[in-house]
Amino acid sequence: MLINQHRTLSGLNIFLVSLVGTILCLGVYLHLPDRLTPVLYEPAIGNLFGADMGKSLSPQINVIITLVLTILQAFNLNRVVNHFNLLGKPNFLTALMFMTLVSLFIPFLVLSPTLICNFITIWMLYKLFNIYKQADVKGIMFDLGMLVALGSLIYFPFIVMLPLIWISLIIFRPFSWREWITPLMGVIVVYFLLAVAYYWFERMPEFYQIFIPFTYPFPTRLNMEVYDYFVLIPIVVALIGFLLILKDNFFKSVVQVRKSFQLLFFMLLLIVGSFYLNPERSVNHFLLCVPAISIYLAYFFTHAKRKWFYESLYLVILLTILYFQFF
Repeated sequence: MLINQHRTLSGLNIFLVSLVGTILCLGVYLHLPDRLTPVLYEPAIGNLFGADMGKSLSPQINVIITLVLTILQAFNLNRVVNHFNLLGKPNFLTALMFMTLVSLFIPFLVLSPTLICNFITIWMLYKLFNIYKQADVKGIMFDLGMLVALGSLIYFPFIVMLPLIWISLIIFRPFSWREWITPLMGVIVVYFLLAVAYYWFERMPEFYQIFIPFTYPFPTRLNMEVYDYFVLIPIVVALIGFLLILKDNFFKSVVQVRKSFQLLFFMLLLIVGSFYLNPERSVNHFLLCVPAISIYLAYFFTHAKRKWFYESLYLVILLTILYFQFF
């Protein structure tokens, strides 16, 4: 079955992960509207340079490009997880879970700013996990600050990753004020250069509009159909299983693994909390949660003992996604 197969590092799994991702996007590919214009970045960049990428893409090409990008992200995240041995043994379950989760909702399967930002998210996770054993991390902190700023120019709510950097310092490092200041300097450098560009073109009022999302009221509802929530039920069951397994194994794990799981938890909290910065109140925002939840689910499916249960649960997840895509 799929889960047992992906518990190994077999090269066949590269094909299988790609196949699962392709099957899970078929419903969207076959039922896309005639016109679909993807938005690849925030007005912070578009207003300045006037670039309007994506208009010439057909809906089908849109989905194919999205599939290719998510496959790349899946294997990149899988490499990071195996590098730091977060699951206890190397396998391809993280990639499989990633390709499954990015197919949960139809908006996940088309080009969007959050899809592009997930490349930065995975890059940041590698750097954040890596600071635990580094003697000097000020250079890494500065790089992380710049990555947050660049990500926020693509999708402004990504700015919430700045507090995540400081949380990582609390979790992984003893206090050093220089390490806390350095990420902020990285953010300031990017926005300073952007402000200079806006000033050069005499468009400073548009620069100030970048920060309007901070004035949005906190949302009270999410633009989702009722049946979309049913797709989440087997995912929630798997996450409950993850918590039960983690409870038994938490203090048996090495310190870095425990701290990494704590960091992922705070990452999810910050992403959910930053939903109010999303002007469209769309489910696309939660695509940023996929890397962290993929690691959690991969941990569950790596350590689950009852084969009939975890294989059946994953099959239910696949069938639920396909059902709501086609029907």
